[in-house]
Amino acid sequence: MTERRLPMELYSKIPRYEKIALDIAYDIYNGHLQEGEKVRGRSTLSSKYNVSPETIRRSMKILSDMEVVETIEKKGSYIQSKEKAYAFIQEYQLKNQVLSLKENLHTLITQQKDIEKQVMENLDSIIEHSLQLRNIGLMYPLEIKVQAPSHIIGKSIGETRFWHHTGATIVGIYQEGKMIYSPDPKTQFQEGNKILFIGNHRLTFERVQHYIDEYQPE
Repeated sequence: MTERRLPMELYSKIPRYEKIALDIAYDIYNGHLQEGEKVRGRSTLSSKYNVSPETIRRSMKILSDMEVVETIEKKGSYIQSKEKAYAFIQEYQLKNQVLSLKENLHTLITQQKDIEKQVMENLDSIIEHSLQLRNIGLMYPLEIKVQAPSHIIGKSIGETRFWHHTGATIVGIYQEGKMIYSPDPKTQFQEGNKILFIGNHRLTFERVQHYIDEYQPE
């Protein structure tokens, strides 16, 4: 059975000396080098792979540690096991797959962050423009003040499930003398907060007022 040799550029994250060791392992498993056969000298391999003899030495050290070859002092290295060569190939294919998945995951996370950033920027723009338009009768956030003994005091936006109960989306909270735009779900309501919210139902304000002032959670 022949093991298909993958292009070496696919192993871009693997050091050069490991790539060479992998290439030699392919030659062994595919029958180009036989068990018991002596591996060509460092100078010959150096010319083949266009690397230094030290790089070849490191490559052979890996193969020796994996028992793919046996290195005998002053005699050289000999092919020891085709089976171990295959195990070595499988290990590095798996290693490359893991590295590739890790790289893809990093790319996806970066893309996700970029998308989230764009969403927040757009939401901030909507809020900013809505506030500017409130004086000319166009769409603008409604506002309500949190007063004791409201059950939401000391709870986070997420804990209160604000949207679920009211159908309103919080776009800002005036808290401790400053406006928090697009507040995090972990943001806690405090007495005296002014909540800015929007909704697409004509009774949105009444729902929010009822939930904040009169609703009694079970």
